[in-house]
Amino acid sequence: MIDVSILALHNAVPAAIADTSYLFHIVNGFLEESGKTPAFHVRLVGITDNVKISNRLFHIRPDVLLGDVAYTDLVIIPSMTGDALAGTYLNKDYAPWISAQYKNGAEVASMCSGAFLLAYTGLLRGKECTTHWAYANEFRYYYPDIKLVDEKVITHQNGLCSSGGNNAYWNLLLYFVEKYTSRELAIRTAKFFVIDLDRKDQSPFIIFTGQKNHKDLLIKRAQEYIEQNYAGKLNVEQIAQTANITRRTFERRFIKATRNTVAEYIRLVKIEAAKKQLEISRKSVSEVMYEIGYADIKNFRDVFKRIAGMTPNDYRNKYNRE
Repeated sequence: MIDVSILALHNAVPAAIADTSYLFHIVNGFLEESGKTPAFHVRLVGITDNVKISNRLFHIRPDVLLGDVAYTDLVIIPSMTGDALAGTYLNKDYAPWISAQYKNGAEVASMCSGAFLLAYTGLLRGKECTTHWAYANEFRYYYPDIKLVDEKVITHQNGLCSSGGNNAYWNLLLYFVEKYTSRELAIRTAKFFVIDLDRKDQSPFIIFTGQKNHKDLLIKRAQEYIEQNYAGKLNVEQIAQTANITRRTFERRFIKATRNTVAEYIRLVKIEAAKKQLEISRKSVSEVMYEIGYADIKNFRDVFKRIAGMTPNDYRNKYNRE
């Protein structure tokens, strides 16, 4: 039987804890119906015997305290509400235990912003990870030695797993159901919870809002210039001139502030504008393309698909009710 330890983190998202426990309970029920032994033993593990979460709206009473768990097979780090770094600091005392369990052979899985706590342990250094797309830029800034693949719904590498934004944790849980039981049971569970079992990409859900959580006012003004003039034929030299600094200095400061090159930032702004038009308007793909400053349909489709994870037509069909 697989021993699953769900961490009762401060600021944990209540649904992430409840859904995890409930899903494994349902899977065990399916197994018992077919005359088989339950596969999962689930425990809520905490540092104290009473944890307040979700702005003190809920109290969690762990099944067992951290110091009393000598070994577990799977550690689940749930997503956290609020600021991810603050949440990591509140729960930093879990980090040594998580590392010790991993070294003893346990798998460790983070959900959404829980990736920050997993990254804090040092176990992800040099490995892949995903998290909620809204935290991606912040994650890359604080953990540059981790390969963030925020377009992915889940990752799994060397016993370290992660899931993307919010409800992506359902796909992570199904991954473990399939791994420890069977594909057949994973499909049955996916149908029970009405989950798209093989969803692999969260790119269509990403909203680019521009990375402005920095203090370089000159670069912020340049970002605003790009966002107001994206429909034109922008180039780096032109934008540097509006900022009244040399191109080389401008590019260096832009990357430092936003973690994007200027060209990347322009593409992201243009494609975000295209996505909004495809979501709400009746304009053709070609009309949208011209409005955001692209002239080559193949180039536009290639860039759009790389950023949004699907073609412009598929994106329109997904979101536009018209």
